[in-house]
Amino acid sequence: MASTQGATGRARTRLWDRFSASDPGLIRLMAALRTVGSIVLTLGVLAALHTPVPHLVAGAMGAMVGTFAIREKEQRKQGVTLALGLVMALVSVSLGALLGHQIILSDLVFLGLIFGAVYARRFGDRGYTIGLFGFQFYFVSLFVHATLPVLPQLWLTLAIAFACSAVSRFLLVRQTTAGTLSRLRTAFRARLAQLVAIQIDMFDAAPEDLEKVLVDLRRHTARLHEAALMIQGRLGDSPEDAARADVLQRRIADAEISAERLGMQLLNARSAERADTLTLHLPNAPVPLQPATGRLGADTTVILRRDLRALHLLITRLGPEYRGTAQNRLTNRLLGYRDEENLPPGPPAVQDVFRGIGEATHSVLGLRLALDGPGDESDDTAEAARSREEFEAEAVSAGSAAEIEETGLKRRSTRAAFQVSAGSVLAMTGGEFLSDQRWYWAVLTCWVVFLNTSSTGEILVKGYRRLIGTMCGVVLGVALAGLVGNHTWTAFGLVLLCIFGMFFTAPLSYALMSFFVTAMLGLLYTLLHTYSIALLVLRIEETALGAACGVIAALVVLPVQTDLRTDQLLITVLRRLDAVASAAVTQLSGGPTADLLDMARDLDTALDDLRRSVQPLTHPFTPLRERRQTARYLVALLESCAYHARALAATAEIVPYSKRIATDPRLARAGDRIAHNIAVLVARVADEQAEGEVVSGASIASMLEETDPAALRSGTVTFRVLRHLQRLDEGVIGLARPLDVPVTTPDDHRPRASAA
Repeated sequence: MASTQGATGRARTRLWDRFSASDPGLIRLMAALRTVGSIVLTLGVLAALHTPVPHLVAGAMGAMVGTFAIREKEQRKQGVTLALGLVMALVSVSLGALLGHQIILSDLVFLGLIFGAVYARRFGDRGYTIGLFGFQFYFVSLFVHATLPVLPQLWLTLAIAFACSAVSRFLLVRQTTAGTLSRLRTAFRARLAQLVAIQIDMFDAAPEDLEKVLVDLRRHTARLHEAALMIQGRLGDSPEDAARADVLQRRIADAEISAERLGMQLLNARSAERADTLTLHLPNAPVPLQPATGRLGADTTVILRRDLRALHLLITRLGPEYRGTAQNRLTNRLLGYRDEENLPPGPPAVQDVFRGIGEATHSVLGLRLALDGPGDESDDTAEAARSREEFEAEAVSAGSAAEIEETGLKRRSTRAAFQVSAGSVLAMTGGEFLSDQRWYWAVLTCWVVFLNTSSTGEILVKGYRRLIGTMCGVVLGVALAGLVGNHTWTAFGLVLLCIFGMFFTAPLSYALMSFFVTAMLGLLYTLLHTYSIALLVLRIEETALGAACGVIAALVVLPVQTDLRTDQLLITVLRRLDAVASAAVTQLSGGPTADLLDMARDLDTALDDLRRSVQPLTHPFTPLRERRQTARYLVALLESCAYHARALAATAEIVPYSKRIATDPRLARAGDRIAHNIAVLVARVADEQAEGEVVSGASIASMLEETDPAALRSGTVTFRVLRHLQRLDEGVIGLARPLDVPVTTPDDHRPRASAA
């Protein structure tokens, strides 16, 4: 019985780990539960007061908007915004009821609210929320056909909805910074364990199964990086604990980089020839492999597999409840590989894997110390004690680069306000021709496609996804409306399920969110006794019209072409890549220190922005197939360059506090070629007529080989640094081909074709 219960508990734990890894921090789940909870409370209170169905619908929509629109992280600020939002909601619905029969004036007020809602984004999260309340609750008044006689009851309904939203937010499904970070750390641990498990599978995989394993490896590496970015993005929410947040940020970055490095070392160890780590991020990159046993030897294979599984065990038991003598001894044994202790015999590439296991164990120990404190030190070996001393000696440094702020019509919020307003005029005009009762659907679609978009291409893709989701949602809406009939509370229950699905899937797929929204609308119109199939078909027509109006406005009013936006983001990525690489090399060569991890996070943020911006170019339906391939290739190379830059930054960060890593002044000239080449690429992206050539030639490692060949011995820190510099140099040179920049060598000034 006990063994059965234990197996059930382990299975439940594994299932929960998988779920928490799929939803880091449970942020999507908490948002969905919070919204559904506020709606259930609102409907319960209103039902007890015998509120009519139209006001039940208004209350449900008010609770939904009042819950999801607030974006501040601190609860005190959330409370202030919620109170101000209630005032804005009451004013907005009052205007809607007052102007309901004055079509021209009502449309003008609606346009003013739309412009103000978008323009208010420049004032931060609170401005965004208050503006959104103004627009959404005017829409609510139109949806329920609010009139002056029922306005007092509608005010009471919205006040109840906001009160229930506050109860759900601050009591029932409370979200605190500490709780969110705790769940994010759990998700990071789960994703880290999943990545190491995939690396073990890659080590054991037959050559014919490798491609599938490599796809999983790339996917889990990206998921781990996503979780790391989410944690780093939340660490600034508690300024009173800035020192601990800085330490945790370093530990997270170190664990991520050491795990990714271990995967590349395993590829090297299994390769028939040295694996090209430059191409690890590239789709369908071929890696020639031999079976692990034949390549490494039976004894070494057994030891390596044992140690990889031991590392995976340490990660899965990363918590204070798992501490003990056995775990400490296991940690000590793996840490010994960092100092070349008891390295199994084998080729240099194989010994690199054992050193990588030691480095990964070191980062796991650092993560445990940052999360749970020092714990029991009685079983520490000399290497474990040195690792603890290194972690304790790290100091907190600060500094960040100021961003250049756009002004006037170039400001994103100002430009979008004019574009949305122009598109809304078109949507109102066209929507009136389709239906004088439901024209606001077209306006709503036009509004939504501009949210979180920066270029015409992004708006086009978002409009297409909304249309696809709406069409599929109509099918589900027809089916659900037929099943529900006149059963009011059954319909409300299905509405709640649709709302949960809407908020749970929103960060994953905009089409899925639109699908659930349309299905929910079908149920709401069933409750209002206005449902018909013709009405849902009209929904598709109005959605298509609104999306088309949004695209037309983006093309005509202050347009921002996708190519121009992508070029701007590419320049930002290249400049931040140069900043991270240059600062890391300077610090590694004995120069002044900088906040490298913050700079690396800025690089990752810029790369994510670029990845989103090129989505219109990489979309499967784009007719420009060659440009799609070029964009994918460019982003993949930049991802590889960013990895090596992060690895350099992580190594440089520990130099001032480490007893194992010393600075090397000769490294200063190793980064000169990288800096020059990035400057040439930036100039070419900014101006196609700019002159300049990317310089190639002998490897960066050769700069040190003549003076100190021993420094290039596999396993030394200098070797690791130069390897990352070499891969970064190769990646930057590889960027020259898609950007059409000529490449030369110092010995041959005639341009030649670049090769990645």
